[in-house]
Amino acid sequence: MEYQLLIPGEIAKMLAARLKVLRLSKKWKRTTLAERSGVSVASLIRFEQKSQISLDNLLKLLSALGRLDEIEKLLLPSAVESIDELVKQETGKPKRGLI
Repeated sequence: MEYQLLIPGEIAKMLAARLKVLRLSKKWKRTTLAERSGVSVASLIRFEQKSQISLDNLLKLLSALGRLDEIEKLLLPSAVESIDELVKQETGKPKRGLI
């Protein structure tokens, strides 16, 4: 059984806080980041204060901050440790869900 230490809401709060730190480290106002990203100031405020944002807007903000490459690495297939695992991984790809 796999246990998670953080729940999605806590992770969202952490990401919002980190984004705010990145914005402030560049000495940008919210309006500056909003203009550079194409995200409304209201959406940025909602994210920083309530941790609510669409995926599209989050990606735009990260792009404006030069951190989009970090997201690109999410959800990659697990690393394989043997040839057998690699073969199983390649042949066992389901085409649709079963449940």
